[in-house]
Amino acid sequence: MTVLDAIGNTTMVQLRRVVPRNCADIFVKLEWENPTGSMKDRMAHAVISKAESDGRLKRGGTVVEYTGGSTGASLALVCAARGYRICIVTSDAFSREKRDQMAALGAELTLVPSEGGLTTKKLILDMIETAREKSREPNTYWTDQLNNHDSITGYHTLGEEIWTQTKGAVSAFVHSVGTAASSRGVATVLKRRNANVKMIAVEPAESAVLGGGQPGAHKIEGIGIGYTPPLWEPSLVDEVIAVATEDAKEMTRRLAKEEALFGGTSSGANVVAAIRVGQKFGPGSTVVTLMCDSGLKYVNTDVFKRG
Repeated sequence: MTVLDAIGNTTMVQLRRVVPRNCADIFVKLEWENPTGSMKDRMAHAVISKAESDGRLKRGGTVVEYTGGSTGASLALVCAARGYRICIVTSDAFSREKRDQMAALGAELTLVPSEGGLTTKKLILDMIETAREKSREPNTYWTDQLNNHDSITGYHTLGEEIWTQTKGAVSAFVHSVGTAASSRGVATVLKRRNANVKMIAVEPAESAVLGGGQPGAHKIEGIGIGYTPPLWEPSLVDEVIAVATEDAKEMTRRLAKEEALFGGTSSGANVVAAIRVGQKFGPGSTVVTLMCDSGLKYVNTDVFKRG
C-alpha cells in the first residue's frame, strides 16, 4: 500500500438543514477525504500513470502544469510519491493555503500576477503560456489539464462510486465546471448505467459562458475559466446553472455552521445549484453533488475570514 492507494472511495452524506421542504434528497460526496483534501487527486493519479505507461514521462523527468492550486497539490502529491520534479505555474488570485500546500509537497512555484486577485480569462491564458514556455525544457512532461483526455478517466471511478452508493437511484448529478473533466467522466459512467440520469453543470454567474453569457471576473476558485473548456462535451449535459459568487460563499459558510461540512467555495456553488435542481425534481428523487475540496484550503480568504 502507498498513499496513492488512499485515493477514492469517499464517503457520501445526506444534507439535512440547508435543504428546503418539498425538495429531493440531496447527497454530497466528501472529496476532501482524498490525500490532499481534493477531488483532483483522482485525475492527477490517472494522468501521471498514463504518461508513465506510454513513455511521455520518463524516470528523472519533470512535470509542468498551470493551476489554481488543487490540481497542483494533487500532481505534487503523485510526483512526490513517484519521485518526479514538478514545476507549477499559479497566481496570487488563488488562496495562499493552496500555494503553501503545493510548495510543501515539493512543487517549484512560478506566480503570474492577477487583476485584483480575481480569476479572469486573461489570467488563465497567461498562466497557460507561462507553462507552455516551461514545457519546452528537456525531459519535461506538460500535463496541460484543460486539454488532457487522460484526466477524464480519473473520474470514472467517482461515477461508479455514486452509482453504487445510491444503489442506482441517482436522478441527477450536479457539479461545477473548471476543466470539465470531472463532470464529463462522472456523466459518462452514470448515463451508461441509466440514460435518464441528468447531468447539471454549474458555472459562476459573473462568467456564465457555458450558458451563452460573456466572460467576467469572479471569486469561485477552480471553476469558470472564462471560455468553453476543450474537454466540455455538451451532449452529456442536460442543463447549465449559473451561481453568483456571493451565493456560493454564503452557502459555503452555511454548510460549515449548519451541516458541519467544511468545504471550499465551489462546493457551496454545487450545493446552491443542487438545491435548485432538487426543488424541480421534488421529494422521492435523489440529487448528488460534490464537496470538491476542504475548507482548510480557504481559511484565510474572505469566505471564512471577516474583517
